[in-house]
Amino acid sequence: MIIPVILSGGSGTRLWPLSRTLFPKQFFSLLNDTTLFQDTILRLPEDLSDPLIICNEEHRFLVAEQLRQIGSNNSGIILEPTGKNTAPAIALAALKLIDNSQDPSLLVLSADHLINDNKAFQKAINIAKTYSEQGKLVAFGVKPTKPETGYGYIEVDNSLDTKCYDIQSFKEKPNLTNARNYLDSGSYYWNSGIFMFKASEYLDELNKFEPEILSICRKSYNKTDKDLDFLRINNEEFNNCPEKSIDYAVMEKTKNGVVIPLESNWSDIGSWDALWEAKHKDDNNNVITGDVILEKVTNSYIQGTNRLLSVIGLSDIVVIDTQDALLVADKKNVQNIKNIVEKLKNEKRGEIINHRKVYRPWGYYDSIDSGQGFQVKRISVNPGSKLSLQKHQHRSEHWVVINGIAQVTCGKKVFKLKENQSAYIPKGEIHRLENREKTPLEIIEIQTGDYLGEDDIIRLEDDYERN
Repeated sequence: MIIPVILSGGSGTRLWPLSRTLFPKQFFSLLNDTTLFQDTILRLPEDLSDPLIICNEEHRFLVAEQLRQIGSNNSGIILEPTGKNTAPAIALAALKLIDNSQDPSLLVLSADHLINDNKAFQKAINIAKTYSEQGKLVAFGVKPTKPETGYGYIEVDNSLDTKCYDIQSFKEKPNLTNARNYLDSGSYYWNSGIFMFKASEYLDELNKFEPEILSICRKSYNKTDKDLDFLRINNEEFNNCPEKSIDYAVMEKTKNGVVIPLESNWSDIGSWDALWEAKHKDDNNNVITGDVILEKVTNSYIQGTNRLLSVIGLSDIVVIDTQDALLVADKKNVQNIKNIVEKLKNEKRGEIINHRKVYRPWGYYDSIDSGQGFQVKRISVNPGSKLSLQKHQHRSEHWVVINGIAQVTCGKKVFKLKENQSAYIPKGEIHRLENREKTPLEIIEIQTGDYLGEDDIIRLEDDYERN
């Protein structure tokens, strides 16, 4: 039995300003009509078991909704209270599956990769299964096609003509000179971050090299709480877990590691130049998204969202225009976006966390305008959904319905509002907004008060069990 384990906890900071902490790149449709996360599920061979998903607690409703959209079942959704890298995440998956009296082979996949050749992917899985059942820890390697500095590498012993190579060493993302040497040697593969091994074998090797990680993961998992369709890992225990990748924790140390070649065009879509390479280009080698007009522009990635974007006389650039942030970069320097993100973190800027439009399990809100003592939002509530029963200590709200019919709870009153009708919610009053219709409900919300932060919400009842 092979059970896919989908790691979906990344924040995709190298694709900022599109990818952000609360809505990272795996949940965007970047290459086609489906998202990277959905593509990862849809390319799985039909003879595999339902996937087990591991995600950040804050992404749980995105994961559930995107699974629903493609009609995918799952073997569970594990919620990490905080990201601790891949070694602990995979340990939690292995513990859950062994807890169900199974010892399957785990096919570990990232939720945000591009694999163009599904037949080659299936072939690599079939080969890896054989070695996994023999107790090997299999890493899927991709033959380098260029001296890439954005990927890690695996050195192998390829002196024998075989389908599987012993691992000699792991290499971090190299400089350009080393990347060229790796390419020329023919003994290196890109580390795809895809693995296969028996659950018990992984736990045994983790216990051998990083017993603290396994011990804490076991304690965290033993205190798991069932929350709707999710498994919520104990926060207090898991916070003490060391943060290590599977490469550092296990694969670099084990004597049972091997590499299976994945003979497909592969990318981790980890930067704007990688996305540029993966997408269709026009006659001037440009990738264009949105309302864009170009004049004498070549070899560039230009993406607009909500307004006309024009560029003249430039080449090899990246321009990403979102509703609240604009990025302009030389294409060969886009790896340095991480430095911008770090500065935003240090300055505690909200532009790395949320977009102007923020998705919630009941729909979304779009912060249209704000100023001293006021904020205006456009709120969309999905059919059959409702916000929590709540109150605010610092703000009052005025709601105006622009589409649909709203059911409003305000104190002891419950009433309906139609288009162009409005309601006033005083500061401190218990209230709720609900859509009982079959079409989306849209309202304009005007907030006024001395503090308008999202943490000024006291939830009394909530369908989604949020705090």
